[in-house]
Amino acid sequence: MLDFERFEWVSFDCYGTLVDWESGICGAVSEVLRAHGVRRSRGEILALFADIEPKVQKSETYRTYRRVLRRVMAEMGDALGIRCSDTELNCLADSLADWPIFPEVREALRALQTRYRLAVISNVDDALFAGTAEALSVDFDAVVTAEQARSYKPDRRNFDLAATRMGVETDAWLHVAESLFHDIGPANQLGIASVWVNREGRGGGTQRIDAVADLVVSDLGELAGLAGLAQA
Repeated sequence: MLDFERFEWVSFDCYGTLVDWESGICGAVSEVLRAHGVRRSRGEILALFADIEPKVQKSETYRTYRRVLRRVMAEMGDALGIRCSDTELNCLADSLADWPIFPEVREALRALQTRYRLAVISNVDDALFAGTAEALSVDFDAVVTAEQARSYKPDRRNFDLAATRMGVETDAWLHVAESLFHDIGPANQLGIASVWVNREGRGGGTQRIDAVADLVVSDLGELAGLAGLAQA
């Protein structure tokens, strides 16, 4: 069990961890597919997204996440034999601010904020995150985006920038995320204690790797409870 007393900062991945991005992705993509008379299951859509997104992010020239999502949609369309309109190519980025927040997240974050300073480290643009930040209604002490780092997790530059912004030593830092590939893996490499949020029936939107978190929880409410923090 983690010693929660030693941490000063808790950082979070956003999409997948705080935000139900799988429902957001599937809702946006399914609507486009239906317009073209194509149907795919939730699992098929997420598997395709999980395969394409990191390849686009890894391109030699940095692209904003809005452009990444546009390219991902184009390649998903190619894989499924459809040609997307300009509006359809933007469906993921345009809908992102409306992707649902997991129901326990706001209360859990407020409970954790009574003891810790909170940060977000997210593979997103500043402008795209702004809409989500408004929906979360939590004032984070630090926000690090891919746009600021000019790279995408699992690149360590995102975590290095976060460490600088937070001004925290590794042993006082806890990182919380849903993605083994984007977050738990690099946290392992950097010696950052980590919590894997393994929600039931989730995890199809990212690649699985052999990374091991220090703690596994089903949601953020469980994390707050283990830290001994009562939720409102």
